[in-house]
Amino acid sequence: MFSKHIQRNIGILLIALNGASVVATAQNSSPLPKQRPNIIVFLVDDMGWMDSAVPFGDSLYPLNKQFHTPNMERLAKEGMKFTNAYATPVCTPSRVSLLTGMNAAHHGITNWTSPVRNDNTDQTDAQFLPANWHYQGLSPVAGIAHTVYATPLPQVLKDNGYFTIHVGKAHWGPAGTPGANPYNMGFQVNISGNAIGHPQSYLGEENYGNIPGKAIIQAVPDLQEYYGSGTFLTEALTLEAKKAMIGPIKNKQPFFLHMAHYAVHVPLYADKRFFQHYIDAGLDSAEAKYASLVEGMDKSLGDIMDFLQQNNVYQNTILLFMSDNGGLALAPPRSGKPYTQNLPLKAGKGSVYEGGIREPMMVKWSSIAKPASVCNRPVIIEDFFPSILEMAGIKSYKTIQPIDGLSFVPLLKHSNAPTADRVLIWHFPNKWIPGDGPGINYSSAIRRGDWKLIYNMRSGNKELYNLQQDPQELNDLAKQNPALVKELSSLLSQQLRKWQSPMPLVKKTGLPVPMPDEQ
Repeated sequence: MFSKHIQRNIGILLIALNGASVVATAQNSSPLPKQRPNIIVFLVDDMGWMDSAVPFGDSLYPLNKQFHTPNMERLAKEGMKFTNAYATPVCTPSRVSLLTGMNAAHHGITNWTSPVRNDNTDQTDAQFLPANWHYQGLSPVAGIAHTVYATPLPQVLKDNGYFTIHVGKAHWGPAGTPGANPYNMGFQVNISGNAIGHPQSYLGEENYGNIPGKAIIQAVPDLQEYYGSGTFLTEALTLEAKKAMIGPIKNKQPFFLHMAHYAVHVPLYADKRFFQHYIDAGLDSAEAKYASLVEGMDKSLGDIMDFLQQNNVYQNTILLFMSDNGGLALAPPRSGKPYTQNLPLKAGKGSVYEGGIREPMMVKWSSIAKPASVCNRPVIIEDFFPSILEMAGIKSYKTIQPIDGLSFVPLLKHSNAPTADRVLIWHFPNKWIPGDGPGINYSSAIRRGDWKLIYNMRSGNKELYNLQQDPQELNDLAKQNPALVKELSSLLSQQLRKWQSPMPLVKKTGLPVPMPDEQ
């Protein structure tokens, strides 16, 4: 059956995914406003909380000083900065949560999806067999094995009069499945989006990987007019995004742009426009390449903001800036000691510690979000779905899936608006890398208020942190607070059971790993 969702949700829905067989189209119960805003989601790949000159922490940290991001600073001055914004530990789960409004533990896509069909990306493990997760990703079509069947956000927007554009990385499902094609998600324009999660090359000189005899599956599609040129991938995507916005602007049609850069994902390439500056500043080659990728992304942001102003639509365009997971902290390819690249946050991409899930997020909405404002309330990636639909004036709609996210529009109006004492959940029952790292592989976490519990499935160990006092997660308070550990373990377990979340199997017994409240 269908679940109908009104944007004034006040709590997390605890409804298991059902088996609807027909995709619902959005329907309005009230007239839409005459002038609806354009909406841009500017989504960066693998960008950490510290990877900019904008301080999302309580002060400017040493890592902030390595980066030159004047347009992120500009956006922060014009809109609201969120200091407790979250995604998931790796990319595909976050991207699917944004498009479906579901928590990753609920939609069951808990690891990144391979571009190759029927390829489970989990590494082999001596202790566990793989969880039964949806490794074929998101599908807007029923009956595709190992997928979550759901109504995508752009489809709802398109059905309600928005012109929908996708540019850059998609990565919602493998090649040969419906989820690999942005057109199936409701996008009317698709530029360079398919099943891949990273580019073969960022260089126009290398045709972004499309060289006969050398191309592999990660070669970036489209962009032929830039082949053989010196146009960096980030720049080419920006130029194409601007072209795609011209039509709806001329037609006075509201548009939704999903600007999803491949940057700053590996492979690390030097963006020659910015690279030498970082070498001169004393960074080694790897970190200079990384910083140049960040600055190229920042230039793209500024170019899009300038384009909107030049076309007199800036004031009526909402711009949401977000990353899909924490910054990469593996060395190599990064330099330095592993898991220090997001300090003072702990660990990085792949981890349920803060370095792996806390993200740089900003929202500019003229006349709604006060300039240079800051919101410290926790929000999470699935909140984008109901928030964007509320921004678009779509007050009621039908979806196949229940919606877990809550609109953060009230926070944009009042950064300290009262909110429910909500629970945020992260669930990573997978083996992302061959060896375990801090909070990486087989971990779950729950945050309620300032308290965060982490559950290690391999050892059964639980850690407890007060994030208000200890965002670095250095002081484990589990032993001092056994009652709270028990309470949060119970809440986490109840939710995972309700969502029928995937769990790895213990090889010795063939049974699922115990829930946190069973340890």
